[in-house]
Amino acid sequence: MARHVALLRGINVGGRNKLPMSELVALFEAVGCRSVRTYIQSGNVVFEGGSALGRRVVHDIPRLVEERFGFRVPVLVRSAKDIHGAIAANPFLQEPTDPTHLHIGFLAAAPGETAIESLDPERSSTDRFVVRGREVYLHVPGGMARTRLTTDYFDRRLGTTMTVRNWRTVTRLAEMVRL
Repeated sequence: MARHVALLRGINVGGRNKLPMSELVALFEAVGCRSVRTYIQSGNVVFEGGSALGRRVVHDIPRLVEERFGFRVPVLVRSAKDIHGAIAANPFLQEPTDPTHLHIGFLAAAPGETAIESLDPERSSTDRFVVRGREVYLHVPGGMARTRLTTDYFDRRLGTTMTVRNWRTVTRLAEMVRL
């Protein structure tokens, strides 16, 4: 059994898309996931299962959430190896940086070069980003609430779906799926 992290976008944010974590765990168990645990209330789920199950979760969980709660949310899944690799590949760790300014945007699919080139590096003057594979690394000193580097911006420009997690959450999820 491999360990995986599922990242649900937009759960329990600003009073919208309310989903109790106990019920989210039950949905994951219903599709065959084992050892299901959540981290904080914003849609971070760690589970065990084969790689086929990891791929199936991205389709089954949004459907079940919609049937049970009446809204649809994107779900992205990363293996334990993927999460640890994403941490190691963070280009902003190469310089002295306050970790509270770091975030990772997880993408549903790796964008093409043309899409990446369409991104404006000056869009948010004090913020920086780097796209590597299925991740967007963000250095946002003013915080995610003030940046113009939003999920909607990246979704539109890259032609895929993104969900963002702060550095503390990413490193905690990596601990939960330790290799």
